[in-house]
Amino acid sequence: MENQFFVDSEHLSPEALAKKHRLETDPSSRKNHMEYLPGMEVIESDVCANVMAQMNSYDYSKYTAADVKAALEHDNCTVEDFKALLSPAAEPFLEQMAQRARLETSKHFGNTVYLFTPLYIANYCENYCVYCGFNCYNHIKRMKLSMEQIEKEMKVIADSGMEEILILTGESRGQSNVEYIGEACKLARKYFRMVGLEIYPVNTDEYNYLHECGADYVTVFQETYDTDKYEQLHLLGHKRVWPYRFDAQERALRGGMRGVAFSALLGLSDFRKDALASALHVYYLQRKYPHAEMSLSCPRLRPIINNDKINPLDVHEKQLCQVLCAYRIFLPFVGITVSSRESAEFRNGIVKIAATKVSAGVSTGIGDHESKYTGKETGDVQGDEQFEIDDNRSLDKMYKDIAEEGLQPVLNDYLYV
Repeated sequence: MENQFFVDSEHLSPEALAKKHRLETDPSSRKNHMEYLPGMEVIESDVCANVMAQMNSYDYSKYTAADVKAALEHDNCTVEDFKALLSPAAEPFLEQMAQRARLETSKHFGNTVYLFTPLYIANYCENYCVYCGFNCYNHIKRMKLSMEQIEKEMKVIADSGMEEILILTGESRGQSNVEYIGEACKLARKYFRMVGLEIYPVNTDEYNYLHECGADYVTVFQETYDTDKYEQLHLLGHKRVWPYRFDAQERALRGGMRGVAFSALLGLSDFRKDALASALHVYYLQRKYPHAEMSLSCPRLRPIINNDKINPLDVHEKQLCQVLCAYRIFLPFVGITVSSRESAEFRNGIVKIAATKVSAGVSTGIGDHESKYTGKETGDVQGDEQFEIDDNRSLDKMYKDIAEEGLQPVLNDYLYV
């Protein structure tokens, strides 16, 4: 089912086109991005206030080489040490940071690298986020998999040897409601030992339902913690509500999820401040929920449809490496995932330093795993991809490459009894 809400401006009615133009040019036409919409659960938590106070007061230009040296000499990395490690003053110390990060990774994770793959089951979206390939105004091929199609995709993935899957949808309750996602989780539990979700944020009771259906953990990208920039980038839809998104991981933990994952999309705003806020989001929640598993991702913007309208702020590999090393030194117990947005060369290197988890056999399209994994053309309609990936290695190739680096690839280390 498709309607004008899901197609780009070439296919919009004059009224819808006028609305799109107003959203882009007239801030007063947009809903307040800090106000909750009906049905959104409000929780009492001090985490947001703590994170934002630290981020808003962060002046990374004030840190010196002496601050960085002191941070690297401390056995335990404080918040102030972490701020120094994220600062421009730390760039000349990247080698020392990498050595310290590698030591911390080895100490807490041994020689292991975990493998997983994402499965996009729908790409309908009700948000207008100007940087996203799935946004409601982009003219892309939309698709929502049936349960039969989902199971077929899962079987293809499971047959490759994969034991952990991350289920993703576009952010559309109308097309991908919680019950639909729950049924997908039940199917996933038949084929995989660990099931993650990266979907639109939901309420605590809904996270509890999805956990009962088989989901183990929840990933939510805040995109940017800069509330002003967030308002400029998220013009329409439930995703526009910044505080509801911020509290998603805490609602998931209250709903019984074993673990949660965090990230900003580096390049949308000031990457140093976003990296600080992402890590502090973990830091403060870790203290409230010490039993929970937590992890960080560190994606950068990748090209999408209408990419020329984004004007991304470049984050280079050296800066990305600095962020990842700082994450590991500050949060030594936290998992760190590096996605297939990055090159094979970069991922091969960073898993020896700071990262503990990588994706393999990746497709960001809908319903195309059989053709990509087996080369067999199914003739089925397929949905367009959300963004371009850089590292296209299969599970078998990734597994071999990791082993050849002297590391131990791990498909799963959980048993359900």
